[in-house]
Order: sequence, then C-alpha cells, then structure tokens
Amino acid sequence: MTTRQLILFTIPALIWGSTWYAIKFQLGTVDPLLSVSYRFLLAGLFLLVFCLATGKRMRFNLNEHLLMVLLGLSLFGINYWFVYQAESVLTSGVVAVIFSLIILFNIFFNAILLKGKIKTDVVIAAVLGISGTALLFYNELDSLHIERENVVVLLFCFGGLISASLGNILSAYKQRRSIPVLQANGFGMFYGGLAMFLLVVLLQKPISFEGTFSYTTSLLYLSVFGSIIAFSAYLKLLGEIGPDRVVYIALITPAIALIISSVFEGYRWNMFAFLGIVLLFSGNIIALRFKNKKQAEVSNAEATTSISKLNKI
Repeated sequence: MTTRQLILFTIPALIWGSTWYAIKFQLGTVDPLLSVSYRFLLAGLFLLVFCLATGKRMRFNLNEHLLMVLLGLSLFGINYWFVYQAESVLTSGVVAVIFSLIILFNIFFNAILLKGKIKTDVVIAAVLGISGTALLFYNELDSLHIERENVVVLLFCFGGLISASLGNILSAYKQRRSIPVLQANGFGMFYGGLAMFLLVVLLQKPISFEGTFSYTTSLLYLSVFGSIIAFSAYLKLLGEIGPDRVVYIALITPAIALIISSVFEGYRWNMFAFLGIVLLFSGNIIALRFKNKKQAEVSNAEATTSISKLNKI
C-alpha cells in the first residue's frame, strides 16, 4: 500500500470510529429515518455545491444517474436507516460486530458480480478481523438476549449490511465506467437522502427537527466528516485496491470507537478487548502485506520485461 493509499485508509477509519458515538446524539426526538434523510441531503447539497464551484463535470447521462440513484439507496439510504434503527435498541458494540461481517459479503459479491478472485490472504484476514471484533465486544454479545424485538432489529442489521455491501460493489462498478467519485457521491447522497425523506412522508412519520446543540452539531459532523470526507476517501481507495480489501476499514473502526468510548462513556478494557485488538490488526497487516508483495512481484515482472525489450533494441 502506498503512502497516499495509507492516508486514504486512515481518514475514514478515524472518522467512522467516532461516528458510532456521534449517532447516539441523533437518536431520541427525531425519527431515525428522518435523521438519515437530513444527514445525506445536507451532505449531498454541500458536495454538489463544491463540485459546481470548482468547475467539475456535472453532466451525466440517464444510465449514469440511475447508477447514482442505486448507489444512494444502497450506501447512503437504506443502509444507514437500518443502522439507526438497530442502534435505537441494540448497543453500538453488537451492531459493530454484525457489520464486521460486511467483509465476507464484499468478498462474495465481488466474486459473483465483478468476477473478482477469492484470495486466500483476504479470507484469512477476514476471519481474524471478525474474530477480533467479536472479542472486542464479548461482554455486549454475552449479555444479548434473543427476544422477539431483538430478532427484528437483528434482521434490520443484516438488511443494512447487505445494502452497504452492494453499495460498495456499485461504487467499484461505476468507477470502472469512469464516473468521478466526488460527483457520484454528491448526487448519490442527495438521491439517497431524498428517497429517505419521501419514505418518511409515505410512512406518515412525524416531520420534526431537534434544535439542540448536541443534535445539530452531531448532524453537521456526520454530514461533513462522516459522509463527505470519509466516503470520498473510502470510495476512492475502493476503486484502487478493490472492495474485498478496502472494507478492512470497517474492522478498524470499532477499535477506534472503543478508545473514544473509554474516554467519554467509561468503557473498561479487558483481556478479550486486548486480544481482539491484536487479531484485528493482524488481519489488516496480513491483507495489506500480501498486497504489497503481489504489487512488488508485478513491478519486478514489468521491469524485467522492459529491460528485455531494451536489450532487443
């Protein structure tokens, strides 16, 4: 992984590690679906204005807009609505463990839909990462009671998980078609936010806004940092290293979330949490180290070929 790619990896990992805590301030008075709508409508508008102000290409054909609508629904709409619903009942730790499974879905969908290869190192790293996440939140998983309400919410979690994974695959596909990340994110976030707002109206949910400092500032933070900046870096990196590897960011964020929780919520570290951290980082190191070795092999092969051609000349 190059220095630039490492920066693209670090930015969303740090930001999304904090959004698990920020989302808690969005729950309460305003319906979760409406909060998701506010978040992505704001983010989409901010990003589209930025693209217009900087003179970026803004004309896209109907098929490209349809792709961006699908991206918005899967990655910036349904996915987050289900997460907000889940966090209103389950602890953020349980939700984080479930969402760590996205790496398996990305590997599967990448192989089926994009014809990508299932790599041994990626699978090994995935198992380590998921195991590490489960250990991080061992106490919360241990205290989870399988009741009727929890089963419904768990289904919401898995629905959001599948939606997010398909959004990852869609982003990789549109980048292959040379649709720019920033513009696609801007339109996608706006379309996703608009779709969620229309769903609020159709479901006859109350339209309200909580004017408190905590709700407003967390909404702005989630819109600008958690959506615009984090997703721009994440999806750019996804286009470069693939959806099966970039999703390791999702496995690092729970560890960062726990560090934040230990400061603001009094989380106490234990043996399971420390072992979980070791497994998490081991999985990331394995995935990225194998990638570097393969890149080096390719570079060496290309260099050898170039030298051979020069010798023939």
